[in-house]
Amino acid sequence: MVGRAKKSALTTFLLPSIVAVSLILGACQKENTAHDNEGSGISNTGEKIDSLAIEDRASDTNSATTESGSTTFTPEEKLMNTLSRHRWSLVRATDANEQPISELTDIDGQGTLVFNPETLIYSVGCNTISAAYQLQGHTLSIEEGMSTKMSCSDLDMAENKLYALMLGNSELKIEQGDSPVLTQFTNDNVTLVWSGKLTPQAKYNSKGETVFWAVNAKEVNCDMNGEKQCLQVRPVTYNDQGVKVREGKWRVFAGEIDGYQHDGMHEEVLRLQRYRLETNELIESDETTENDNDDEKYAYVLDAVIESAVVE
Repeated sequence: MVGRAKKSALTTFLLPSIVAVSLILGACQKENTAHDNEGSGISNTGEKIDSLAIEDRASDTNSATTESGSTTFTPEEKLMNTLSRHRWSLVRATDANEQPISELTDIDGQGTLVFNPETLIYSVGCNTISAAYQLQGHTLSIEEGMSTKMSCSDLDMAENKLYALMLGNSELKIEQGDSPVLTQFTNDNVTLVWSGKLTPQAKYNSKGETVFWAVNAKEVNCDMNGEKQCLQVRPVTYNDQGVKVREGKWRVFAGEIDGYQHDGMHEEVLRLQRYRLETNELIESDETTENDNDDEKYAYVLDAVIESAVVE
């Protein structure tokens, strides 16, 4: 059993299996997109269990059609649409006496929940649990799930508690808005409150492209006044076996990577999802060559840190 990795001096963490899985997933769509990505070192991906690439389930459900031919959605379909387009973070857990459940309140917002078309994925920040589910009206029925097998140390109790609470039937209540709130009432009169944030796929209305970047520990000045600090990055290419085969040149990246916090002490390799921003699609001609330096055309979201080494 492997515990959670912690950064320490002169330690390098390399997870080639993560890279290999990413490249295998990307290969599933490579044939159809080779003319777009030729020579770029970029592979398109489908669903990823930990990066949470969510498809809009509403388009796959049976909808009622009005006399005018327009499509309307049932309340259940509208609920499923909201559930599947958001990543949910656990913000409160109380027992039947409305007292905080210590195992879950102590994990400081690490609990997450994602609704995929056939399975839901939840975690407390260690193992990922995947379970089949059904939604009838506002009643959610969750079957026993499959989990990865890492030892979670201090998260074991929280993980076991959440697994037990999620199993079986519960009632859902949702408050719509820019940041919707999902309240889940279990059969044991436990209340779980989740805060929703749009998934990148829903936010940018597209599937992401997987790219790998090395990030230098040292930031550099990147404006005329010398006040703004920017990352130094370079592209990394892996073969189908997850072996690093090429590294590009360092360049300055003036944008942001959603979900990534740079500490200035580690040189790291990141697996990212890159989303083309719709506002730029109309101004690019067919002859325009894709340029990694055109960062304003894309949004970048952290998938995973696959290498990390302390820099003295």
